[in-house]
Amino acid sequence: MNSLANVDTLATDSVAIAAEAVQESLNVLDLAMKGGWIMIVLAVLSVVGIYIFFERYAVLRKAAKKSPLLLERLNDNIRDRDFKSAIKYCTRINTPVSRILAKGVKGYKLDNASIRQALENYAGLEIAALERGLPVLSTISAVAPMLGFLGTVTGMVQAFWNMSQAGDNIEVTALSGGIYEAMVTTVGGLIVGIIAIFAYNYLVSRVDKVQNAMEADIISFLEIVAESKEDGDAVVAQANARQQAAASEAENI
Repeated sequence: MNSLANVDTLATDSVAIAAEAVQESLNVLDLAMKGGWIMIVLAVLSVVGIYIFFERYAVLRKAAKKSPLLLERLNDNIRDRDFKSAIKYCTRINTPVSRILAKGVKGYKLDNASIRQALENYAGLEIAALERGLPVLSTISAVAPMLGFLGTVTGMVQAFWNMSQAGDNIEVTALSGGIYEAMVTTVGGLIVGIIAIFAYNYLVSRVDKVQNAMEADIISFLEIVAESKEDGDAVVAQANARQQAAASEAENI
């Protein structure tokens, strides 16, 4: 009976120890702390990446909003030659597209090819402003896994160093520190890198969406300008024709 009681006690102790080991392994913070200084660098990179993502998301969400009356209002103002009202309306909306089209209104007297080139140049500047911070996010997605692999190498070096110093009396605890650092930094680097690359690709897709909408509005604006100039030329031609007809009648008289 005593032997059975001892066996039960040992089994209970073993289960308790295993449960504590499992609980310790699930403590993410403790595991992260065992990763060493590289985990601090990865934590900083993750904070920077999170800030860039949410800041750019807010900017791109605002830039993606379209004013349904923008082109209609510009069409009316340009046909009435009320350029000041058109520029004022674009300034009040204050979106990337409206800022670009305001530049086009200011250069209305230029030829159509020059207006198109100017709008494309301004669009490039606006897109560059929208992409601000994305190269940093892309760099984080590439550097984080490399830092994780660096932690793997340094951790294994530490483990083998401890092994060499222990001689014939090698203990698991002498190796666990280096192995912890090697494995934890690899996991941390991969997690930060994977999240960063997904965030980067998502923001790039949002930028592309804004760029496509911007190009469509620019094309529509150029059509408005071309039609307005054609109508103006037609009015001028009719006025000249009437003047010539009046002059001819006066000469005949």
